[in-house]
Amino acid sequence: MSLPILSADQRLKEYKGVKAVLLGQSGVGKTSQLWTLPAEQTLFLDLEAGDLAVQGWQGDTVRPRTWPEFRNLVAFIGGPNPALENDQPYCQAHYQVACQQLGDPSQLDKYTIFFVDSITALARICFQWCKTRPEARSEKTGKPDIRGAYGLHAREMIAALMHLQHVRGKHVIFVGILEERVDDFNRRIFQPQIEGSRTGLELPGIVDEVITMASLPNEQGELQRSFVCQTLNPWGFPSKDRSGRLDLIEPAHLGNLLQKISQPLVGERRLDFASAQPAPQQAQQGQ
Repeated sequence: MSLPILSADQRLKEYKGVKAVLLGQSGVGKTSQLWTLPAEQTLFLDLEAGDLAVQGWQGDTVRPRTWPEFRNLVAFIGGPNPALENDQPYCQAHYQVACQQLGDPSQLDKYTIFFVDSITALARICFQWCKTRPEARSEKTGKPDIRGAYGLHAREMIAALMHLQHVRGKHVIFVGILEERVDDFNRRIFQPQIEGSRTGLELPGIVDEVITMASLPNEQGELQRSFVCQTLNPWGFPSKDRSGRLDLIEPAHLGNLLQKISQPLVGERRLDFASAQPAPQQAQQGQ
């Protein structure tokens, strides 16, 4: 047995999936970005029944309604984590249970993109489940312990996100609502709308890209939807580009953005974004 070293050629030939968070205020058109993705290679994880803007989209959809359902789906997508014990989520035993419930994992082979809409709704589903667990009750009095619920919530959310992070050959896009508030010094602050503070704080360190979708003026002074992609931006939007290939402002086209990050690809598999259809006029107006 030898040290499993990857050569530069081997690493460059690997198909690398992008893990990204797409943030934006309600109604800016986040869900409609599905129209820019190849439908036959995309699985839509619809968590908030907000698919009215993409009702004519031809891709496949799953609709987990509870946290255990979503957690099993994450295990099914990501496979077992060999570093975990058999009583922990995403271990080998959990993966086997997920396969018994969801079927042959090869059915996911055709999907290259998982579009999770939204992480805001997902956090609410997770917290609702956490409040029913023993950790959410005081050991001494048996009364609800909100601190215990939030602690469990943070562990569950971060474990799920990190498990999806290690799905190397797939793109995973988390959609989230962008929240605007004013701090004690009367400064505008933008942050992801996610139940519990820890998940929102650790999320940028887990994913590769944090993209804010916003309506910004163009050279003619007209508002148009754009992606803000760099941390240092004049609006204070949460953004991050680990690839180093994105400009401060990119056109609001998620398919082209993934293509720009992924190119040049040395491996054989490529996404066929040419097959993605432009969004219908009515879909461009909604989320």
